[in-house]
Amino acid sequence: MIFEVIPAVDLKGGRCVQLVQGVPGSEVVSLPDPVSIALDWIDQGAKTLHLIDLDGAIHGKRRNAPIIRDICEVCDAYIQVGGGIRSVDDVDDLLAVGVDRVIMSTAALRNQEFVRELSDRFGSEHIMIALDAAGGEVAIEGWSKRSGLKPADLGIKFEELGAGSILFTNIDTEGLLGGIDIDPTAELVQSVSIPVIASGGITTLHDIAALRNVGAAGVVIGSALYLEKFTLADAIRV
Repeated sequence: MIFEVIPAVDLKGGRCVQLVQGVPGSEVVSLPDPVSIALDWIDQGAKTLHLIDLDGAIHGKRRNAPIIRDICEVCDAYIQVGGGIRSVDDVDDLLAVGVDRVIMSTAALRNQEFVRELSDRFGSEHIMIALDAAGGEVAIEGWSKRSGLKPADLGIKFEELGAGSILFTNIDTEGLLGGIDIDPTAELVQSVSIPVIASGGITTLHDIAALRNVGAAGVVIGSALYLEKFTLADAIRV
């Protein structure tokens, strides 16, 4: 398995943004023209792009769907998308415009059997489950509520239901540029056999190497790239 370094293109109000711990209004990055930004990451060597419709995640409406479609049309890359995906039709629409992997969060946690339905219908390789945790509990609804459930327990359950991969975000370190807490990711990786992509707090090349060394299949990187803590080329070399 090739370890992936995946730039994040988070979408809010038609712009590419980076928030601090997912809090609306906390933008440390706010850039126009997300399509050009996505193309630039590919020019720099990205093979996979991570697109999140923050308006969809927070408000439940995929307001940035036209931008996601445009990115799929012009970008020669593997594309994973999350944010506000609540129904079979949402998944069908995204795969139809060229998305390779959809990221389910709130809808999957509310109805775990929905994951089996999606995996059976579309194939497990297209279904990724987002487990975003704060204080050891998985959060939902744009990180506004805690579920009371532990990432490792849910990872095991979703693997049994047919999920093909997991995106694990440590909210406690997300967007703070203070480095990672390796233990929650390591625990999840050891609990499942499907790939786990890690995010949250990645600030240095050492953070990337540490996540690779505990068995993560890749990393999603946002603020550290946009604020030039290191280059994408350097991250890929790790």
